[in-house]
This record gives sequence, C-alpha cells and structure tokens, in this order.
Amino acid sequence: MKDRPLPGTGARFALLGLAAVAALLLGVGVGSVWVAPGDILGLLAHRLWGAPLPAGVPASYLPMVLDMRLPRVLLAFLTGAALGVCGTVMQSLLRNPLASPFGLGVSSGASLGAALVIVGGVSGGALGVFLLPAVSLVFALGTTALVLALAARLGRGAPGTAVVLAGMVLSLFFNAIMDLLATGDPAHAQRIQLWMLGSFALKEWSAVWVLAPVTALCLLLFLRRTRELDAVAFGEEQAAAIGVDLRRCKRELMLLTALLTGCAVAFVGVVGFVDLIAPHLARRLLGAAHRRVLPGSALLGGTLLVLCDLAARTLVPAREIPIGAITALLGAPFFLAVYLGTRKGGPGHAAG
Repeated sequence: MKDRPLPGTGARFALLGLAAVAALLLGVGVGSVWVAPGDILGLLAHRLWGAPLPAGVPASYLPMVLDMRLPRVLLAFLTGAALGVCGTVMQSLLRNPLASPFGLGVSSGASLGAALVIVGGVSGGALGVFLLPAVSLVFALGTTALVLALAARLGRGAPGTAVVLAGMVLSLFFNAIMDLLATGDPAHAQRIQLWMLGSFALKEWSAVWVLAPVTALCLLLFLRRTRELDAVAFGEEQAAAIGVDLRRCKRELMLLTALLTGCAVAFVGVVGFVDLIAPHLARRLLGAAHRRVLPGSALLGGTLLVLCDLAARTLVPAREIPIGAITALLGAPFFLAVYLGTRKGGPGHAAG
C-alpha cells in the first residue's frame, strides 16, 4: 500500500487553512452589525492583552463579538471538525462510503438522553448547564457499547453489516421511545424537536472549553492509528496479514468515535451529513492516506458547518433556521450522489 499524495497536497492544505480562517472571520463579522476582520482581531487583542480599541469601534461591540458571536462560531467549527473526523474513521472501519457515526446509533442515544432530561424536568444541580450534555454523552456511549455487543453476537469481528444493522435497530427503538415521551406534553415535544434539529444559538464559552480539548485529543489519538486505519480501509484480509488485531482495533476506534461524536452533539443537538460530506471531499483533495485525510476532514467539516450556521441565522430575517435543516439540504443530494457512485463502482467499492 504505497502512499501516493496528490500533486500540490501542501498547497491544498494551505488553501483549506485559509478557507477555515476566512469562514471563521466571516461567521463572526456577519450579523445585525457588520464587523470587519481587522476590527475583530483588534477587539480580541484588547480583551487578551489590553490593546487600544480599534478606531471607530465602540466598547459595546466587545460583548457582542467576543461573548456572543465568537464562541458560537468556534463551537460550530469544532463540532464540524469533530463530525468530519468521526465520519472518516467510520467509513474506513466499515469500508462503506455511506457510513457515519450515526450508524452506530450515537445520535439516537444522545437524543434519548436529552429527551429524558427535558421530560423529567430535572434541574442542573451541581452540573448546571452541563447536565443535559452530560446525560446525552453517557447515553451516546452506552448506545455504542450496546451496538458493538449486539454486532459481536451477529457477526464475528463486528463486521460492517452487523454494526449497521444493530445501530439501525436501536435507533428505531429509541426514536419510538422519544415519540412516546413527546406525546405527553406539546411543550416537551417542541423542545425535543428543536434539540434534534440542532442549534448553535446562545452557546457560551463553557461549551468551547470542553469540546476543544476533546476534539484535539481524539484527533491526535486517531492520527496515532493511521497505519491501522489505512490497512483496514484496504481490506480486512490485508490488515490481518500485517498484524492488525481487527476486533480490538474496531472496538477501540468505534468507542473513541462515539466519545467524540457524543461530545459534539451533546452541546448542540443532532447535526447530520457533515460526517458524510467532509471525508469524501478530503479524500478527493488530499488522497486516501489517513494522516492527510483526518486533518483535512477536520478543516473541511469545521469550515462547512460555520458556513451552514451563518446561512441558518441570516437567510431569513429576524428568524433562525435549524442547523440540521441546512445541512440536510446539502447532505441529501450529496448522499444520493455518493450512493449512485457506489453502485457504479460495484460492491467492492470502499471508502478510501
């Protein structure tokens, strides 16, 4: 398995980095009041190092830019980066270009945890605003462990088909429970529906401080396993031939994927299709090697979700479209295109 990088890979990485920075500045600058990129950097310098405010920028812009817009945009980028990385890993482990972490039932498990907190009316207590995200994360991890246990009974080594089947069954079961919970009270139904559609509105720095280190750590751990991911993506027989413990590799990486996905969706709700789009674009631009695809998927996923969030809050005046609706509008035709391409490629087609 020779690693043949596409020509100009370094330049493409640089362009992805510039696109990410441009998207972040655009996301922070666009709103009810336009704030230029230079003014954003000036406000940040004022907050961090006490530099003078940019000329012509009132002090009232400080909380608007640094306490409202900036954490929202950074959280959108981190969420997209996390989902992009997780989608890359899942497509390689299952050797399925349509696979995603949500195939493990992660989103349904997290949603059920959130629904129980909402319907139960449980107060935050010592956890405060972290109660709902914490419960969602626990349910996401528990669901993944249950999926892997079921898949192990259905097929040795947790093959892709068994994992997808187990995840689908649990997702349908959990969605049915949520429907029952929502029918009891219209207010509960509305809150559950809003959570399942996803939103970055009113997010604070606390969510960023939690998701940023988790995303960075998980990305580093995945990068340490790129040799195994490359081998599995090319076929389980080849991976076993070079000494990869398939059962252990899949179990550990799927649980790590569930942790990262669970952390991402726990703060913002369910956001679909980013984990499908980003890995495919990264492979087209950077080649198949995971040491390039993983960081590329993070940059593309983050950039994409920042732009989707920008569209969600600006397309309709004085109203905000759920972020899940925006990503679905992009992701549904993309899913169809990938599916049709897979059919043309035959059953042996694999991600990566």
